[in-house]
Amino acid sequence: MDEFELIRRFFDRGDAAPGIVTGIGDDGAVLDPSPGMEQVQVIDTLVEGVHFPADTDASDIGYRVVAVNLSDIAAMGARPRWMTLALTLPPKGEQWVEDFASGLFEAASEFDVALVGGDTTNGEIVVATVHMTGEVSAGSASLRSGARVGDTIFVSGTCGDAAAGLELSQRDMSDAFLAQRFLRPRPRVELGAQLVGRASAVIDVSDGLVGDLRKLLEASGVGGEIHVDRVPLSTALTEYFDSDEALQFALTGGDDYELCFTAADDDVAGIDGIVAIGTVVAGADLVCLRNGEIVEYDDSGYRHFA
Repeated sequence: MDEFELIRRFFDRGDAAPGIVTGIGDDGAVLDPSPGMEQVQVIDTLVEGVHFPADTDASDIGYRVVAVNLSDIAAMGARPRWMTLALTLPPKGEQWVEDFASGLFEAASEFDVALVGGDTTNGEIVVATVHMTGEVSAGSASLRSGARVGDTIFVSGTCGDAAAGLELSQRDMSDAFLAQRFLRPRPRVELGAQLVGRASAVIDVSDGLVGDLRKLLEASGVGGEIHVDRVPLSTALTEYFDSDEALQFALTGGDDYELCFTAADDDVAGIDGIVAIGTVVAGADLVCLRNGEIVEYDDSGYRHFA
């Protein structure tokens, strides 16, 4: 089966969707953007052995490569619309490709994203890249750079679950909730849309809460203080790990794909699933407080080339 047959059998579903003039099957997709909207372009790559273990189920890889891009779209406050896929494969067999496509389209269907093109190639390991386009009302995209002194720092969901799930798998242990938090993260697209015009700055937590919050504060030219004992932890995380380990996962573990943002309290009143963990302050540092004492969590987030 060559690449054209692979695309035809597993990825060209012939679905009609709004805004698609020409989809899969030509040299490029022709899309019709919505009037009065600006486009948000994001791209993310998952590499076997770097972003997921080699024995990860193909359907989970397919789901995850869509979800991580949706998280970036969510952070910008955009509505996801279209995506393209570049897939590098060693000899895997038709069942593997079918399972990968099943997971990919499951995530795409949940968030109404259409696959409009892409490329496949042979390689030594699995490498999956999705480029996604979203739309947001002109001038309203959420950015990292608007945090203001006096704003409250918030985070959604619970933190550290994905890293803990991966750690358990490496210990030949498993917890269904923690495993799913790593394999099938839930991008906060609805929350991102709610934060448009209400949050002053937003970032998705992909490389660790402390590291990503530092990126937001740096982009905004401000500092911050967080009370680490306020960071939300799941019951599953605290059942498997002691308080120090759980907190380390929550602050420096990646792959949660929650949203961290700053806002005035009144501006986000009534939004469910968010927790206040600190305050934006003047300066350039992020200070972590535990039981009122300064503690060091010197983590700048995951870096590929560090």
